[in-house]
Amino acid sequence: MDTVDYRLLGLAPGELVLDVGCGSGRHAYGVVRRGASAVACDLGRHELVEVRRTVTAMRAAGEIGGETLECAAGDARRLPFADGAFDRIIAAEILEHVADDAAALAELARVLRPGGVLAVTVPSWGPEKLCWLLSEEYHAPAVPDGHVRIYTLRRLRARLAAAGLAPRCHHRAHALHSPYWWLRCAVGPHNDGHRLVRVYHRLLTWEIERRPWVARVVERTLRPLIGKSVVLYAVKSPTCASRGAAAPAGWRGGRADRRAQSAASEHHAESGLRVPA
Repeated sequence: MDTVDYRLLGLAPGELVLDVGCGSGRHAYGVVRRGASAVACDLGRHELVEVRRTVTAMRAAGEIGGETLECAAGDARRLPFADGAFDRIIAAEILEHVADDAAALAELARVLRPGGVLAVTVPSWGPEKLCWLLSEEYHAPAVPDGHVRIYTLRRLRARLAAAGLAPRCHHRAHALHSPYWWLRCAVGPHNDGHRLVRVYHRLLTWEIERRPWVARVVERTLRPLIGKSVVLYAVKSPTCASRGAAAPAGWRGGRADRRAQSAASEHHAESGLRVPA
């Protein structure tokens, strides 16, 4: 169940991708299946053990070949990697958990090569706002390490621009998951045994595993309205402005994208930030 569109990420075989806050490793697996190599990075060591086991099983089943998938324990605010180490970075559903999201984005920009693309996913404002209204047990401080903020698209663009990243295209994902979380918040986020929650969970499992055409149609129709996640792609500045780096394949920019890119370039000029070559 990938949230990121690898085509918009501009992923090419042979590239090195960082999946930061990888969790179960779903995006890292998607990267290696497409002929690139990945580093799965997370604070949770249990998650990294599971990723290693899954990779071993994938190799044994012939699902992946010579591509590498390494694991590394690390904090998004203090990444254990060299400057410009990665061609692409995926940061899926982590920024809403980080108190100092500016520090995390600065680190992501540091380890991304000039001209590289970052894909950030966070909960969409509307669906997330309703979850917060329905239950205080859904987010921090009631939930340790839970969601600490709700992003608007404008706020997320501004955060990326301030880190020296030029925001480009965006889309939403997982529309069918929003009603599920609204339901969970309404009956209590920890009430996994509620009958309606169990029924909806079986529906989501069926949709993910079987990919029926009716579910795909409903998902595509509702995604722009109630997609649970928003995905924003950004290019590391100043390469995209000064050296004419190409946008991710399939990107079609508008005035908002150009304004965001201009804001990132202006921020670079004002701060005197130097990007390693």
